[in-house]
This record gives sequence, C-alpha cells and structure tokens, in this order.
Amino acid sequence: MYLLREYTFPLLLAVTLHGAAVFALYSGWNPEQTRENIIQPRAVVANLLVLEPKAQAKPKPPPPKPAVQQQPKPAPAPAKPKPDPQIAERKRAEEAAKRAAEEAQREKARKEAERQERLARLSELAQTSLDEAIAQEDAALQAGTEEMVAQSYRLGIYELVRQNWSRPPSARNGMSAKLLVELIPTGELVAVSIVESSGNAAFDRSAEQAVRQARRFEVPEDNGVFERHFRQFYFLFQPEDLLR
Repeated sequence: MYLLREYTFPLLLAVTLHGAAVFALYSGWNPEQTRENIIQPRAVVANLLVLEPKAQAKPKPPPPKPAVQQQPKPAPAPAKPKPDPQIAERKRAEEAAKRAAEEAQREKARKEAERQERLARLSELAQTSLDEAIAQEDAALQAGTEEMVAQSYRLGIYELVRQNWSRPPSARNGMSAKLLVELIPTGELVAVSIVESSGNAAFDRSAEQAVRQARRFEVPEDNGVFERHFRQFYFLFQPEDLLR
C-alpha cells in the first residue's frame, strides 16, 4: 500500500502526457511548428511500481481419509515335505497286513458260524432221530400191547365159535374155510360170509353157522382198538384147531 501511494502521482502524469501526445497526433499537430512553445518538463524521478499479485489463499487440504485397516496377509503355507519312498512303502505294507488280518478274522468268523450251524443241524437231526426212535418204540410197545389185548379177545371169539360148531361127517383134517366177519362196537354180529371155500360145502356151511349162532362177541371197549381189529376181521376155520 505504501508503494502504491508513492507512485500514484507520477503514474497519473505519465498517463496524461501520453494521452496528450496521442491527441496531438490525431489532430494534425506538427512538432516543428510548436517546438518553441514546448515547455521542458522538470525532471521526474519515477520508480517502477511492481504490483505483486495477491497471494491466493491456499486451499485447505482435504480431510485425511480414514485409514483402511489392511487385513494381514496370510502366512504362506509351509512347503509340504516330499514323501519318503521308504515310509510310503512301509505304510502300504502295514495297510496290506491290516487288510489281510481283517480278512482272516472274517474268514475265521464265517467258518465258526458254519461249524456252529452244522452242529446245530446235527443236534437237531439227532434229537429228531431220537424223538422218532422213541415214538417208534412207543408205537411198537403200544402196538404190542394192543396186539396182546386184541389177541386175548380173538381167543374168546374162537372159543365161542368152537363151542357153537358142529363138525359135519365130511370134514377132514387139512380142510380150511376163511370167513369175513363184521361187528359193531357193541360186539353184535352184522354179517358173515365165506371168502375162501374149503371145497366142501357142508364144512363151509357149518363154519358159517357156528359164527352166526354166537350173535354177539366180547370186544374191547377202546373204540380205536375195536376199529383196527374187530370192525371187520377174517376167521380161519381149521378142524385140527377147532377140535381139541
């Protein structure tokens, strides 16, 4: 500001002189005609005024960006060690041995299961055979007992028929006639017929008549024994047996 006030007057003066000169040139003024009238100006001490530009306001720096927290870089994975061929071979051998042992164990368990199954079947067969043997023995014993009972009743029937039989004059030793006798559970006679003739009609008729005269025989009260032995049975007439 001080320099501006100091050089204001000289600057105005210089501007006025330059303006007057420009005006004279345009108006046809000749300097030779007026040289005598020119007034020499006083010496003017002029200083060059340098106008410094206003200092521009420095822009405010932008607010600092919030620091971005960088994720720590993962540590590089350690390099995998190269497998040792000997270790790998030993591992394969151990796995093979383990599989072989497991297979042997399974095979042993399978054979043991088969053995137990065979023993169970043999035991079952033995028990079945034993049961069958016992059943057969019981049946045989029962049959033997039943046969003994039936035989005792047959003897009674034979005895009654013998008492009722009248031997015809034509009867000879060696003759035999086979009769089919049918009874009901009460022992009563239902039917009698000749199924095998002796060849002698008189002998055959005498045998049939002896059975019919009995009319009723003693039979077992057990219906099963009756049905098996006395519902229908064959009566064989032989004179040497009937005549004692």
